[in-house]
Amino acid sequence: MPENIRITEVGLRDGLQNQAVAVPVEGKLALLGGLVEAGVRHVELTSFVRPDAVPQLADAAQLVDAAARDGLVARLDDCMALVPNMKGYERAHAVGVRSVALVLAVSETLNVRNIKMTLEQATGICETVTRRAADDGVRVRVYLAAAMGCPFDGPSPPARVHALAARMFDAGADAIAVADTIGAGHPQDVPALFEPLVNAHGAERIAAHFHDTRGLGSALAWQAALAGVRQFDASIGGLGGCPFAPGASGNVATEDLAFLFEQAGFATGIDVDRLLDVLDTVETLLGARHQGRVAPWLANQRRKRRASAPPINALSS
Repeated sequence: MPENIRITEVGLRDGLQNQAVAVPVEGKLALLGGLVEAGVRHVELTSFVRPDAVPQLADAAQLVDAAARDGLVARLDDCMALVPNMKGYERAHAVGVRSVALVLAVSETLNVRNIKMTLEQATGICETVTRRAADDGVRVRVYLAAAMGCPFDGPSPPARVHALAARMFDAGADAIAVADTIGAGHPQDVPALFEPLVNAHGAERIAAHFHDTRGLGSALAWQAALAGVRQFDASIGGLGGCPFAPGASGNVATEDLAFLFEQAGFATGIDVDRLLDVLDTVETLLGARHQGRVAPWLANQRRKRRASAPPINALSS
């Protein structure tokens, strides 16, 4: 039996928050429905940030309610919402969210410039929200952002990432997602960062979140898998990006990672061919084509299969 790789779809949150087009709740439900039909079972649905700060996600409460009403949440193994602080957590908890994600940047300067806090202050707030969620029986994942490099401080020391991960687990976090937020990492850097985390905390508690800024997203993911990681984030069509890295091309594409791991003999549960239909939905919603590197080849393979298939009337004769 093939070993499982879990892919968490972050396009609905990390992807759509960076788009100029604000997708309505109905469009987000159509996107979520397509992903579920393709076999996606782990989703980061939205974020309870201030609506004026990220207007694309101002409908967070409505989306959570609608996804539950339509039965989509029930078909997922995990449906997360990102919360930036205690106020965001309380908003999410009030509408019944049972799985939340927090973000802690590992860089001193990034914290100061982005949220006007020192790293220690930001860590303390993250610990407080994590403990509150754990007390409420809510699952908590903590993103360690800029874990492979900061736009201001340069490369991030792996020892700092390891220490922060330990603090978050001590505070009650269920999982840590190590995030190469600006796509600064190189495959050769992966073992020293991920192997100690997997060895110390177990593969079931460590996820990798890569961006494809320099075209290395899939290579980074493969190296992380070799280091023992079995949980990865990805975004349909590579949607997303980072406001701290001009020209960043976004997250590693869901279709790229699903194809990579299925071809390597892992089981993802995702039907890569059906993801092509989801890419069409994304194009309809955003008015532009977004796709990973493997999508053109997959589409060509689909055309070949359809061209060689016997006519329907021949099958019935």
